[in-house]
Amino acid sequence: MDWRDHGILLTSRRHGETAAIIEVFTEEHGRHAGVVRGGTSRKIAPILQPGAQLDVIWRARLEEHIGTFQVEPLRSRAAAAFSGRLALAGLNAVVALLSFCLPEREPHPGIYKQTERLMDLLGQDEIWPLAYLNWELALLEELGFGLDLSVCAVTGATEGLVHVSPRSGRAVTAEGAGEWADRMLPLPPCLRGKGPAPDAEIAQGFETTGYFLDHRVAPALGHRPLPEARGRFVDLFTRRL
Repeated sequence: MDWRDHGILLTSRRHGETAAIIEVFTEEHGRHAGVVRGGTSRKIAPILQPGAQLDVIWRARLEEHIGTFQVEPLRSRAAAAFSGRLALAGLNAVVALLSFCLPEREPHPGIYKQTERLMDLLGQDEIWPLAYLNWELALLEELGFGLDLSVCAVTGATEGLVHVSPRSGRAVTAEGAGEWADRMLPLPPCLRGKGPAPDAEIAQGFETTGYFLDHRVAPALGHRPLPEARGRFVDLFTRRL
């Protein structure tokens, strides 16, 4: 059996003397692994860089087999990724979270399209952090842990939303939080798609999305720790505040 798709390279590792095992996030077939024969050669190895956009053909005798990939480059993102430390850290965070969060061979076309758009912004450090924050929100939604930031969970108000409940993932006003305010997560305007989104607000947004990745997604996946790449990206970003 075989299929053809396009996707984003997540990982590549040596397999035997000359081959490589790659993992690609494809639009129609989800996160999928396969062997690339000659993947360590001078011709193919430069193509197999994380973040690369590939045209792939997967073949296997049976569906449950790991199978083999034929790969053709569509778009390299190496130059953008190596344009600065923030871009490289951001790329590593994205591919690490996708490998961590997504089940194998399960299509997720919505988050795929958003990931492709995010990857195409690599190197644009002024807009990348906010785009990445919105991507994390979309990833939480895709995984069934979406946040409801439209109305206060306590009062029903739609204005003055400044907190997120760590228990429900819903917005809360200062009045609604009351004496529990110090236990709430921040809800900066940029997390609701409002305002100019200064870096300090984006950092608050990372605190909130990171909480739900760590306390909702990771436990659902067997209490594995979040990839360190995500923390390195956030740390690097917050250092410039």
